Amino acid sequence: MKYGELIIEKKEYEFLKQIMSLARYYKDTSYKASIYKLNEELKEAKIVTKVNMPMDVIRLNSFVTIETPYAVEKTYQIVTPEKGDIRKDKVSILAPMGLALFGYAEGDQITWTFPLGESRIKIKKVNQIQTGLMNLNHDKQNTGTPQ
Repeated sequence: MKYGELIIEKKEYEFLKQIMSLARYYKDTSYKASIYKLNEELKEAKIVTKVNMPMDVIRLNSFVTIETPYAVEKTYQIVTPEKGDIRKDKVSILAPMGLALFGYAEGDQITWTFPLGESRIKIKKVNQIQTGLMNLNHDKQNTGTPQ
């Protein structure tokens, strides 16, 4: 692990804990296992402010290029649950892969249990499109006047 522990921005940590508490009612065992494993990792995670968040750590809205054991490279974006759409390469933070990758950094290799079994993933590249949890004004229309 590049930084020795998961690194999570404070607002994203609070958001993740909130949505994970709601997700515990999922019946799918692979989801439950992924949520449990991330919850355990969060106990040891380093929570940082937005200013101290490394740019190569996977967070909400990050684009992540991974390599699977079969040397297949694929890029996904980690998104909030309502925006998840695997056909558009958008992986929900609550999907097993989203839970597996969150908080890890470029260059890390992780082993995680997915619906089809355990798999080792190498994180090849992390790109950020915006900083912070989300664009907090995403529900407001752009009226051209300051808010």
